[in-house]
Amino acid sequence: MTELITEDGQTIKNHGWRVAFAGMGINLALGVLYTWSVISKGIPNSWNWSEADKSWPYAIACLVFSVIMVPAGRLQDRIGPRVVASIGGLLVGLGMIFASRSTSPIGYMINFGILAGAGIGFGYASATPAAVKWFPPARTGLIAGIVVSGFGLASVYAAPLAKWLITTYSLQTMILILGVSFLVVVVGLAQLLTAPQRPIQFTKEDGQAGDSKVMASAQANKKEDFTPKEMLSTVPFYLLWFMYACGAGAGLMIIAKLAAIAKQQAGLELGFLLVVALAIGNGAGRIIAGVASDKLGRKVTLFLCFVLQAILVLLISRAHTGSALGAVPVMALISALLGANYGANLSLFPSITKDYYGLKNFGMNYGLIFTAWGVGGFMMALLAGKVYDQTQSFNFAYYCSSVLLGVAAIMTFLVKTPHHPENTEEVEI
Repeated sequence: MTELITEDGQTIKNHGWRVAFAGMGINLALGVLYTWSVISKGIPNSWNWSEADKSWPYAIACLVFSVIMVPAGRLQDRIGPRVVASIGGLLVGLGMIFASRSTSPIGYMINFGILAGAGIGFGYASATPAAVKWFPPARTGLIAGIVVSGFGLASVYAAPLAKWLITTYSLQTMILILGVSFLVVVVGLAQLLTAPQRPIQFTKEDGQAGDSKVMASAQANKKEDFTPKEMLSTVPFYLLWFMYACGAGAGLMIIAKLAAIAKQQAGLELGFLLVVALAIGNGAGRIIAGVASDKLGRKVTLFLCFVLQAILVLLISRAHTGSALGAVPVMALISALLGANYGANLSLFPSITKDYYGLKNFGMNYGLIFTAWGVGGFMMALLAGKVYDQTQSFNFAYYCSSVLLGVAAIMTFLVKTPHHPENTEEVEI
């Protein structure tokens, strides 16, 4: 489809796939966040950082990333994705360049945590909303999955590259090189982002390949677009927020500590390989879950992911030196599956936000829900670091995250489609 028809009858050129892949490329750069376990492991002993010190820059970056998504999403809704994504590229690049000149936890908290974290938020907030507006509701899960898969797949190249640069040069040189590279790449790709200026009219045929439940949700509401204030007055928002915090927190805790888990718990020196395995699963899981949710429905897919993630976290808690679960191939498989189930959250929650609350204010609405990602990651990453410093084990953090994932799975049965007061008909998603 090279052209599209807007709701007011005008014909416009279809930039959908160009925007989707540009967004994916931006996320491939912004996903440097997921290499933190390699970065933290590469911090020299001479810097005298504790395990908790190594958690703080990553935890702050997660929190700042999610908080910035709210104003960045609003700005993206108002002025478009191009400028907002460009700001993101500048902040990420400068944050990493400044971090490369520091050796203190405070320096990394400010430069990597706050500056780069804010840049990731600006860039990430621009990619998915711009892409999904070009496609019919039946393809929301697929397109959201493709765009955000870049963020998850970033560690496939970034983890071994970071490891090689640290070994060949130094940690600080590695961060400098990546900072300059990401500044150029993100700002360049941002120029390809554009959103349709008017709502697009999709035909019935456009939705035949998708889930009729998803299509019905848009048709059931006479006023399908919720403002942020209206969304905050609905019960489903708070249920979704809590579920997102549980799913994201469990995954981000493992991502932050995977290299340390491999070495300290299972005695493996090749932790960066597990980071790569997790990244492959992370990227693939976003696409697979997006497609599955278009067919099965969002809530069914969420339930399955939460349950499987809880089981996987318990399995990794039993992986020790000499045990079958501690072997490299088994750890790699568990890491990939953990990544896939974590990554599913990043395609399912933007999709369900669009389904429930509409496209008009999607950027800010999803930004508000996305704060759960940051709070979950912040709390669980810090918990893992502090627990290890006190007990020399991550087990308590594992058990906490498994329980929270179980609660989130149960809560999928409580979420109902929100309606404006004038619309009372229930439509399941």
